[in-house]
Amino acid sequence: MIVKPRIRGFVCTTAHPTGCKASVDEQIAYVNSQADLSAEGLKNVLVLGCSAGYGLACRVVAAFGAGANTLGVSFERLPEGNRTATAGWYNNIAFEEAAATSGLYAKTLDGDAFADEMRQQVIQTIQAEMGKIDLVVYSLASPVRQHPKTGTLHRSAIKPLGEALDIKSIHVERGEVTQVNLEPATAEETADTVAVMGGEDWEFWMDALLDADVLAPGCQTVAFTYIGTQLTWPIYWEGTLGQAKLDLDRASRAITQKLAAVQGEARVAVLKAIVSQASAAIPVVPLYVALLFKVMKEQGNHEDIISHIYRMFATQLQQGATQRLDEEGRIRMDDVELSAAVQDEVQRRWPLVNTENLAELGDLEGFRQDFLKIFGFGFAGVDYGADVDPGLGRV
Repeated sequence: MIVKPRIRGFVCTTAHPTGCKASVDEQIAYVNSQADLSAEGLKNVLVLGCSAGYGLACRVVAAFGAGANTLGVSFERLPEGNRTATAGWYNNIAFEEAAATSGLYAKTLDGDAFADEMRQQVIQTIQAEMGKIDLVVYSLASPVRQHPKTGTLHRSAIKPLGEALDIKSIHVERGEVTQVNLEPATAEETADTVAVMGGEDWEFWMDALLDADVLAPGCQTVAFTYIGTQLTWPIYWEGTLGQAKLDLDRASRAITQKLAAVQGEARVAVLKAIVSQASAAIPVVPLYVALLFKVMKEQGNHEDIISHIYRMFATQLQQGATQRLDEEGRIRMDDVELSAAVQDEVQRRWPLVNTENLAELGDLEGFRQDFLKIFGFGFAGVDYGADVDPGLGRV
């Protein structure tokens, strides 16, 4: 079949098999062009949420930068008939094939990472095939979570707290700068968002791995967050998402105490703003990102996902590194985004930007291109008019 992008709201319902492979290959090529990180001493890495975005980038850097064996977990939709799989399904296959070609161990488990059954499957795989884990990357991104203890299905709600919020945003598909009004979250919606996006599940994972004695001495674990600036705080840090991220900080401290048994440590890493399925759905954020990308590209300091994560591994996760920590003990990787040179210009443009001057002040086209690339569209060298097998001969 010929696969074209089909976009509904903030989701692309198709993914291009060849394009996804091109995306993975491009990230691998970047890492291979950088300095070798094998001196970091990473032998076995577990990536929870490995199939896209920052999770996939971590897996690529760990494997092709540091030469580590990697075990990944993600929840994908398989292809069926003329319906394509999720991009993550194709990304996982492309990564595993590339790893095998390079003589690297790589295995992906497909299923609900919030479930206790998946934790046991991961532990059994580690015990049977890997040895002890040196680094656990927690990069799960889901709007829903079924609690493994209570069975309750929690759904996150991206809303402000306290009062309704009227704020500038953008309709990505139409390219229109608009004002949006968002009603405040209820207490139940806030609690559900914390249950989905907070740190409890990260704790459950580290408890299970520690109890099973599959963590190596000095094991590190890292989870990701975003803080941003005053432009995005009303919907992000000061809203339901912020409450979830504060719970992630709490979990980091609790996990570090438990990891003292293996001389390990947990950190939350604050990463830069990117284009993802999640960020595209958050009001305000796409407009901020469009301005940010334009400014950073003009100043020559823009980082894509893979270069950003490579820098994190090379400067913050290597043995003996002097980490860039804030007062809460978070690793700050958003230092370039929050630099005065970048933020002064972004905040100068914010009140000025409108539909008519968006192309001049912002990079909406780059945002759109990055969004489509998540699903394997827009890569040079890929024949998007060619007939492809959505099942890759596997289903």
